[in-house]
Amino acid sequence: MNEKLLERLRPITEEERRILEEQKEIQKDIYTATEEFTIDGRKMLEKGRVIDIRTHTRFVSFPKHSHNFIEILYMCEGHTLHKIDGMTEIELKAGELLFLNQLSFHEIGEAGAGDIGINFIVLPQFFDQVLPLLPRNDELAEFVMQGMNQKGIGKNYLHYQVSDVLPVQNLIENMVWNLLYRPQNHRQMNQMMTATLFMQLSLHTDKLAKYDTDVYQDVFAPEILKYIEEEYQSATLEELAEQMNVALSTASKIVKKSTGMTFKELLQRKRMMQAANLLEHTKLPITEIISRVGYDNTSYFHRIFKESYQMSPKEYRIWKIRTQT
Repeated sequence: MNEKLLERLRPITEEERRILEEQKEIQKDIYTATEEFTIDGRKMLEKGRVIDIRTHTRFVSFPKHSHNFIEILYMCEGHTLHKIDGMTEIELKAGELLFLNQLSFHEIGEAGAGDIGINFIVLPQFFDQVLPLLPRNDELAEFVMQGMNQKGIGKNYLHYQVSDVLPVQNLIENMVWNLLYRPQNHRQMNQMMTATLFMQLSLHTDKLAKYDTDVYQDVFAPEILKYIEEEYQSATLEELAEQMNVALSTASKIVKKSTGMTFKELLQRKRMMQAANLLEHTKLPITEIISRVGYDNTSYFHRIFKESYQMSPKEYRIWKIRTQT
């Protein structure tokens, strides 16, 4: 990056000075007004602005958080360590880009004085005029659309290792200069340069880093099965995701890839097995059994049970009694 820009970005900020001298931790009220650490774009941006930059806060680890905006991180020099959704660990090196949407959970290791990173804070509405310019079926366009629609159907992050792609580096440098110095018509220029950057990145899908999460799935599979075994009466995917310390969409993907079944299918299988066991070994009324295994809709339970065992709960109980005599 241009040395003049780096000189503008290197000085210790007021927040960093407080960290070095007093706090030794992130002051959360700078970023959010809620107890949950969701960084609020409205607190980060001046009124009326939908895109801006700020240097990444150094000298302290940044705890687990989410965003209500799309964040683009760029390393000007040095490096930073990131953990996404409690699973994927990324080293972001100088010249590389990391995109994070609103569905991701994000942690950042402590950055030193020479680790200069920039956070592009981008509200979803900024992309209204950018997305139509991008190629169809482009991974980056789909990523942005996913974030705008708040639907966890794909990745929550994209890591572009583009330090050697000169057009991308030149565009980012121009964007940083534009956002720092705000020349005339800078808002229109921001959109044009962002659209051009995205189109350049779409030409370099080979620079997208790939991360194998199978090792994490092996770790989580026993935890998933244990949770359903013990909590089948009231189990929810939301509670499991919280226990796993990952995003809801990530938990859903891990369950499917680890077990070959969806969370709903796993839970339903356990509940049906437990219902069958109670029908065989107790004299509890069927309505009581339905409640005990976690259902409150009698007709739904009867339909699912018949699909599982090809007979009604009453017929199953009678059949088990006969086979035991």
